[in-house]
Amino acid sequence: MTGSYTADIIDVPSHGIRLRPEHGADVPRAPSEQNLLALAIALALGAAGYEHHPEPRDPGLQTIDALLEGHTTAPWRSGQAGSGDGPPGHAVVCQRSRSAAWSCHVEDR
Repeated sequence: MTGSYTADIIDVPSHGIRLRPEHGADVPRAPSEQNLLALAIALALGAAGYEHHPEPRDPGLQTIDALLEGHTTAPWRSGQAGSGDGPPGHAVVCQRSRSAAWSCHVEDR
């Protein structure tokens, strides 16, 4: 694992957001590593003005591994209403440090 994860953030109206990982994004396989990456992504989304979607999460479908792989939506939404039709406007960019900690930020595309 090289320790990087980059994914476009796609607004899915009435459901939240979907991450679309770039080719070559490292998706951890161990549950504890998935949780650490998901937490770093959640912190970056919050810092970028995203907020939790009011619709409850479906724990049977919206699992962390499915979220990181881009197979399901996450219960987050941007501060502005997105249509989901156009090209992505933001991406989450994550790097893993030598100490194995993930650091993520949201950038404009």
